[in-house]
Amino acid sequence: MIGNAYKRILERLPEGVFAFDEKLRIKFMNAAFRRSFFVQKNKPTALNVALSCDKSSVCGANDVCAFCVFYRGMKKTVETGKEQTEVFHTTVQGADRADTISTRIRFFPPAKKGGLYIGVTNEEFHSERERELLSAQKMQQRLLPAGKQVAGVPYAFTYVPCLEVGGDMPDVYELDGEAYGVLADVSGKGVSAGILSAFVKAGFDRSEKDLGVALSKLNAKFNEIEQDERSYITLTAVRIDKKTGVLRYAFAGHNVPILLKNRYGINEMESPAPPISNWFENPTYEEREFPFENGDMLVLLTDGVTECKNPLGEQFGIERAESVLLQSHSAEDFVAKLKTALTVFSGGTFSDDVTVIAFDL
Repeated sequence: MIGNAYKRILERLPEGVFAFDEKLRIKFMNAAFRRSFFVQKNKPTALNVALSCDKSSVCGANDVCAFCVFYRGMKKTVETGKEQTEVFHTTVQGADRADTISTRIRFFPPAKKGGLYIGVTNEEFHSERERELLSAQKMQQRLLPAGKQVAGVPYAFTYVPCLEVGGDMPDVYELDGEAYGVLADVSGKGVSAGILSAFVKAGFDRSEKDLGVALSKLNAKFNEIEQDERSYITLTAVRIDKKTGVLRYAFAGHNVPILLKNRYGINEMESPAPPISNWFENPTYEEREFPFENGDMLVLLTDGVTECKNPLGEQFGIERAESVLLQSHSAEDFVAKLKTALTVFSGGTFSDDVTVIAFDL
C-alpha cells in the first residue's frame, strides 16, 4: 500500500505516476496521470480517446489488452523484475487536422519483495503540432540578436511573444563600422506570423548601406512571394555613425516613432511611408538623418508596447513609454524598467508581441 504522506507528494508531481501490484491491478494514480489518461467530468482528454478498452472491466481481461502499452509494460516488468520503457502514440482528430500525441512511459519494479510497481510518464506529452511549435520557437530564438554591443554602440532588447511563436523580428548588426538596428512587426500571430518574420530576417539586405533602398528591395521580395492583401510588414530601420554623430533612419508603415532621448528631452522621429505589402506599386522609402551627441539614447518599439492594455481596456500609450525613458540612465536600464512597467500595467498578460531595442549613443 502507499501511505497517505506519499500519496500527497505524488499528487503534486507534474509527471503522471501510477502504482500497480504483481497481478497487474492498478492501485493508485496521481492527478497528472488521471488528467492525461482518464475522463475528467465526462469530457475525454486528448490521450484518453486512444484507450479504447472497456474501462469498467478488469485490466488485462479484454482482447485489445495485448496492444495496450500500459498492460504490455506492466506485464514485462512483473515477469522480468527489470525496468521497462514503452512509448505511447495516439492520433486525435482536431477541428482542422489530425494530431499525433506521444509520451514515454517507464515501469519500475518494487524496491523490496511484495511492494508495488511504479509507472511514470516522465516526459511531457508532445503532440506533433506542439513539436512543430517548439521547433519554430527554437528557430526564432536563434534569429534574435546575440550580443550587447555592435560597432562600439551598447544596446539592449526584449522580445516577449504573446503566443508560442511571435510576429516581431528585432535585428542588430554592423556594416562598414556603423551600427544597424531593424525592428519589424508582421501581420497576424502564431506560426504564420513567425514564418513571415523569418522572411524579414532573410530578405532584409544587410549589405545595403542606404536604408531606403533596403526597404525598397524588401518590398520587391515580398511581392515575389505573392502574399494576399491581408499580409503586410511594418518596419523601422536605423544606422548609427558614431564617428560623425549622425543617426539615419527609415520607416515602412511603422506607426510608433523612434524615440531619441537627449539633454533637451525626447524627440519623436516619424516618416510617413507605406508598409511592406502588395497594396501599392513602387512605393517610396527614403532615409532621413538626425544628429546625436554622446549620452543620447535611441529606442525602437513595436505597437505591442504602446497598445498594451490594462484590465480596464486602457492602452499603455507612447506617453508612458517616454516617461519610463526619461527615468532611465542606460539602454539596459530602460528595457528592464519598461518590462516591469508593462507587466504591472497589464497584469502580466499581453495580447500582442512586445519588442523593444534600445541603444546607448
